[in-house]
This record gives sequence, structure tokens and C-alpha cells, in this order.
Amino acid sequence: MVNYREILRLRSLGYTQRQIATSVRSSRNTVSNIFDLADTHKLAWPLESEMTDYALQSLFYPERASQSDRREPDYQYIHNELVKDNVTLALLWGEYCEACYAEGLAPYMSTQFCDKYRKWARLTKATMRIKHKPGNAIMVDWAGSTFEIHDPISGEITEAYLFVAVLPCSWYAYVEPCLDMKAEAWITCHVNMYKYYGGVSRLLIPDNLKVGIDKNTRYDTILNRSYSEMADYYDTAVVPARVERPQDKSAVEGTVKHTSTWIIAALRNRKLFSMHELQAAVSEKLEEFNAKDFQKREGSRRMAFLNEEKSFLKPLPASPYEPAAWSSTTVQRDYLISDGKNKFSVPFDLIGEKIDVRVTRNTIEAFFHGARVASHPRLDKTLRDPIIIPSHMPENHRKYLSYNDDEFLSWAAGIGVGTLSVIKSFL
Repeated sequence: MVNYREILRLRSLGYTQRQIATSVRSSRNTVSNIFDLADTHKLAWPLESEMTDYALQSLFYPERASQSDRREPDYQYIHNELVKDNVTLALLWGEYCEACYAEGLAPYMSTQFCDKYRKWARLTKATMRIKHKPGNAIMVDWAGSTFEIHDPISGEITEAYLFVAVLPCSWYAYVEPCLDMKAEAWITCHVNMYKYYGGVSRLLIPDNLKVGIDKNTRYDTILNRSYSEMADYYDTAVVPARVERPQDKSAVEGTVKHTSTWIIAALRNRKLFSMHELQAAVSEKLEEFNAKDFQKREGSRRMAFLNEEKSFLKPLPASPYEPAAWSSTTVQRDYLISDGKNKFSVPFDLIGEKIDVRVTRNTIEAFFHGARVASHPRLDKTLRDPIIIPSHMPENHRKYLSYNDDEFLSWAAGIGVGTLSVIKSFL
């Protein structure tokens, strides 16, 4: 807008039209027209305080100030539409123009349309919607502070860590204490997080933690095998924050600070004696935290989640993901793999080959070039002998499965059964 008041003020000080035009960055014709209009309306500096630039424009150019033939945008509709995928202000302005022309009204230009919406959004404290679409992302991290678990007998103190997740649109949080920050705890917390939210986001934004991200550079991002499998199961994309760019996950950084105050610090004077007791205490504080009213907007995190975000989450799979640990090994001559407690067979023709081993709570599986070649149920007890599937054995080994002990020993020693009996009689 032309700075009408400044032009009239400088005129009263005796500046030339050229000097005034340079100062207010307007053309000389504009300055000359304002001089003539001021004389016509008998205006002289100083002006009344209510004679603003807008009031002067209405006085000098009533045809410009009149907006009666312009259709005011429906800002609430714009606000609601922006949450949908691929919807932008440019698209909504085009639809707004078509509606105006259909009614015989003049639309606002694109710049005015966007500026007026942003002003409305700012005044209604709704700017968060512009930055974060509901159901689009979940940000996750570990909190820096820890809990203390006291052994009731020995008094020994064990540290517990806090997993933190947040939906950045509604700021609805989820936290869970863990005894360590290893891959199994990390993935288990994600599974419980999805269950708590009752849905899945399109994106998952973690920090560059080794339990989830093997490599993250400008040109290449490599996820941990277990983390990648979990993301595939829930049909979500993992987009780790850039290295040393905390603003990429600012919502969870802020939530970590808040949970450190409202959960960890709130429990500082409570002596907790078991993980179960800690989980119950943290769960109670989490519900209080999500129900707490916002300071600068109406409602709470839970209300914002239920009213604005929950319906945009993708549905959960039929059953929760079972956390798995992946490793690689070379098959030895005994064609056995181990889960750390027992040994299990794989096909003998993989001897010398490198295979991938997937271990879950209930199964151990072997994969070769992406195809599963063996699967065994895991056992709670430790067995002395390995668990061997006959079809995994070579033919010359398989035929001895039906032999008794003496027959097997004679075969292994390369002697006859009779000779073995004589030897055993002297022992």
C-alpha cells in the first residue's frame, strides 16, 4: 500500500516530489496525484490519528477500497482441506476463483488470498496445521534422563530408560520405560506405540540411532534390518532426521523436555522397586500429561488427537508385529545354526554359504538370497543334542537315523558291530 501519511508529512516539510518519491519508493506520478487529491479534499499535515493510510485510500480512491463485490474466502474450509494429501493453497485458490466467477463476484488475487488465510490462521492459533498434517508422521526418540529401580533386598539401583513418541499435529504423546536401549526394546516400544495410538502414520521420523539406522548421509540411507522389517509390516516409511538437524524432529525434542518434567521429574521422590511398578507409574503420569490443557490453545493433547488426528491414521494390521533380531553367519560343516541356547539344522547343501538368521520369541528362521530355507520353533529349555530335520541331512547321514547306538558307533568308527561288541566287553 502507498504510504499516504508519509507523503503528506514530507510535503509539509518542503521536500520536492522527486525527493518524496525516492523516500517512499513510489512513482512521481503517484506522489503528484496524491498532492492533487489532498488539495481537492483540503487535507493538510498534521492529520488526525484516525486518518490512517487505509482511511486515506478510501477517501482518495473509493473504487479501490470497495470490496463489496469480492467474495470472502471460507477460511475454516481452507483450514480443513489443507490436512488432506497434496492439497495446497494454490489449488484451493483456483477452486475459490471458479466459485467466485460462477456467482458473478470478483475473487481476491493469489497473494491476498494466501495472506488473508495466514492471518486468520495466526489469529486463531492454528498455524500448527499448516506445518504438520494429521496422521502424517510420528517422531520417536529416547529421553536423556533415566529412572532408578531399587532392588528391595540388596538395594542395588538399576537404570531404566524412557522411549518417547509424539504425533506432531496434535502433540499426543506416548512414553514407555525400558531396561535397555537395544534393538529389541526399541522395536517393542514401536509396536506398543502403534497399539496405544490405535493406528499407523505414513511416516516415522527417528533420530540417527544405531538400533534403527545403520547409515544416513546426503546420498544414502540404510536402515537396520529389523527396523526396516517392522516398518514394512506396518506399511510406513522411515525418514530419519538429518545428522545434527534437531529441527527435523522438533516436536519430539520438545516432548522429551516436557516428559522429563511432567513424568521423570514428577516421579523423582517415589522409590520404585520393580519394572512393573515403574510401568504403572509412568502410564498414570502419561494419561495426566495428555489430559493436561494446552497453555496457548484450547483443549488438550488427547482432545486434539481424538478430534483432529485419529481418523487420519491408517488402520493397524490384524496382529501386532513380532520383534525379530537379524544376524548373518556362514554355515559350518555340521550345517547347524544357533539361537544362543540350542542348535538347529539347515539344508546341508548350504555348507560354506553365508545365510541370514532371523530370531523371534517363538521361531528361528534361516534365509538364503532372500528365500526362507529353514524354520524351527524355539524352545525354553536347553537341549544337549541339536534339533535336526531329516531332510536337511545328506543321504549317507540320513540312513543312520534308524540305527541303534551300537550300529551308529560302529559306522562312525569304521568297524563291524561284532568287533565293537568285543571291544566293549573289555571296557
